[in-house]
Amino acid sequence: MSHTRSPAARTLPMPDLRGSFPGPFATSPYADAIEEQTAHWLGTFPLVGSPGEAKALCNITAQGVARLLPTADRDGVFLCADLFLWLTAFDDVHGEAEGGRDTARLVRRISHCVHVLSGHDEPAADDDAGLAALRELLHRFRERATPTQYLRLTAHLRDNLFGILWEAHHLDRPDQVTLSDYYAMRPHTVFVRTVMTTAEVVLGYELTEGQRASAAVRELEKAVAHLAGWINDLASYVKETDRGRQTPLSLPTLLIRHRGCDLEGAFRLASRMCEDQASTARLRLTELRATGKNALPGHAHAMEAVAASYVWHIGHARYQR
Repeated sequence: MSHTRSPAARTLPMPDLRGSFPGPFATSPYADAIEEQTAHWLGTFPLVGSPGEAKALCNITAQGVARLLPTADRDGVFLCADLFLWLTAFDDVHGEAEGGRDTARLVRRISHCVHVLSGHDEPAADDDAGLAALRELLHRFRERATPTQYLRLTAHLRDNLFGILWEAHHLDRPDQVTLSDYYAMRPHTVFVRTVMTTAEVVLGYELTEGQRASAAVRELEKAVAHLAGWINDLASYVKETDRGRQTPLSLPTLLIRHRGCDLEGAFRLASRMCEDQASTARLRLTELRATGKNALPGHAHAMEAVAASYVWHIGHARYQR
């Protein structure tokens, strides 16, 4: 990673993923255009407060999507970037900043979003920029996705919204969260399942139900989902504690509580867990690439890029102090 970490962060162990996802990662030729597009989109739908926050959010979104979809067309990467700009802004502004203080208000916001996701397209009198942006995004996705893809996308978006609510409810109560609950919920709060579905829409392929239910696909997606959430937890831990939240709801916190580790031991254990998930993902990627001329090799290529985009993300300045 090219970004300098704080002294405290440099003392904590981090996973070595070079054996499974060594980089450098392929990048879309539209990277700069994505950043310009997202800035323009935020001008139309002002989802964040300050210009500085907007600029940083556009940068990480654009560069992440450029690595997620290095071969996708211009409209596809724009669509994906705008969706994840919306999700991240919703999480930052309403989930983290407001949710812990006023969970009831967050419930009301999410209920309005669920109303839109359920197909109620007529703007309401109390629509804000977030709802207007969501309506616009869903319209664009309906034009590009198959009916099944669209249903899967909206289902994952509901999961994301519930995950944001679940996280807000437990932010100051990490002692109430079990490891199994966290393993189940973390993919929804890091949005990785939605990333996977969006990649299928943008890249124009669709697995059969049999392919999706196969052990190789399920294990690959599960490994990438765990890896995405856990490396994010490790990368953001010091920044989270610097904000004054001494026990952030994250993997190291729960390992300290449930495995009897100190902080360094929790980071060592979590790093090994990340490396194991990366190795599993790499094995399944190799297996799926050898399946012949069907959608599975293409899915393997897409899932590799999903993993690469999350591995790249944790070196961004967003995760530094």
